[in-house]
Amino acid sequence: MTRTIHATPMDPAAFAPFGDVLDTARAPDKMINQGLCGRYHDRARVEVGTGRAGISLFKAETRALPLVLDMVERHPLGSQCFIPMTPDPFLVIVAPDEDGTPGTPLAFVTQPGQAINFCAGTWHGVLTPLSAPGLFAVVDRIAAGEPGDANLDEHWFDAPWTVMPPAG
Repeated sequence: MTRTIHATPMDPAAFAPFGDVLDTARAPDKMINQGLCGRYHDRARVEVGTGRAGISLFKAETRALPLVLDMVERHPLGSQCFIPMTPDPFLVIVAPDEDGTPGTPLAFVTQPGQAINFCAGTWHGVLTPLSAPGLFAVVDRIAAGEPGDANLDEHWFDAPWTVMPPAG
């Protein structure tokens, strides 16, 4: 049995229970550098617990819709922010937590210029660029010396979901 969800355009209000959408859609909070640069201040909650914040680069294989979703993951000890290094949209999949397991997933397609930050403990799909080169800056928790991978939980669905393109 395959289940279906439809991706929708990224909406900061709909995504708010899972994290932050970083964009420049509204006026900057402050103009700096002699009025030549808009500062969009404090747009993501960086949660690192006992670790430290690190910046990494990810280069992911591109995917296409429809997409089979059979697994989601979460990072219980820290947030994870994905900042695309191109203006291309990417697919963001999240699911509410239901007593330690993911509930029904939601799928969003970002708009050019949007980045996202998952809150600590948010169930989410893997990095899913829809266009090459799939290059992202990632800000997340770094902590050496933990047993196993203490900051990664994976959940494999009994029945996969099919993620469809936005309707319309």
